[in-house]
Amino acid sequence: MSITKDDVKYIAKLAKLKFNDDEAEIFAGEFENILEQFKTLDKLNLNDIEIEKPNMAVVRKDIPKKCQIEDLYSNVKIMRETYIEVPKIIE
Repeated sequence: MSITKDDVKYIAKLAKLKFNDDEAEIFAGEFENILEQFKTLDKLNLNDIEIEKPNMAVVRKDIPKKCQIEDLYSNVKIMRETYIEVPKIIE
């Protein structure tokens, strides 16, 4: 699979990024190198490899604490009454 400048520009549009033609060409080459690395990994025989699983799940202790409403909404850009408005990302 070959990555083209148009593919990079399409991905950038989905991520709401903008690249000029030179940058898109560079990223196309970098994406192509990444895909080549995955092709190399796909060729490896990993059937005899054992994966060690921990006996116990490692989780942090859940410590409840009170917070102020102002702190909770401090990074919100747009509020409508009691709702947080987020930008549409799916076209």
